Amino acid sequence: MHDRPVTLAAIIGAHGIKGEVRLKLFTDDLAPYTTLHAGDRAFTLKSVRPGSNGAVARFAEIADRDQAEALRGVALTVPRSALPPLGEGEYYHVDLIGLPCVADGVDLGTAVAVENFGAGDIVEIERPGGKRFMVPVAAAVTVEPDRLLIDPAFVE
Repeated sequence: MHDRPVTLAAIIGAHGIKGEVRLKLFTDDLAPYTTLHAGDRAFTLKSVRPGSNGAVARFAEIADRDQAEALRGVALTVPRSALPPLGEGEYYHVDLIGLPCVADGVDLGTAVAVENFGAGDIVEIERPGGKRFMVPVAAAVTVEPDRLLIDPAFVE
C-alpha cells in the first residue's frame, strides 16, 4: 500500500510559451512534492503558483508549449509513502478504496470510491453483484486498518 501511486494533480493544458502547465489540483499544497510521476516518467517541480482554474507549474523536463500541450490529461502522482503521516482517526481517501466492507459480520462488498460533496466524506460500496450504494463516513463507518465496519442501519 505504501508504494501505491496517489494522484495529486492532472495537467489540463499549457500556460504561455515557455513550458508551464495548468494543473487541476487534488491536494491543498503541491509544493512539498519535488518529484511527481506520470507512469514511468518523472517530473521535477521547479515552481507552482495559484492559477485561475487550479495552479500553474513549471517542471524541469518541460521546455516549451508544445511539450506542455502534449501532456494534457496526464495524471501526476507520488508514492503513498511520500504523503505526510496521519494523526489519530485520520485517513487518506486512497487508503479506504479497495477495503472490504462488513456489517454485523456480513460481507457487503468493497469500497470503490470516496466522495465529498461538501457535508463530509461518503464511501461508495460495490456489492459482489455490481450494485452500489453510499454511506456517510462520519455517521456510519468505522475505519479499521484492513476493513470498513458499516453501521447496519445504513445498509440497503
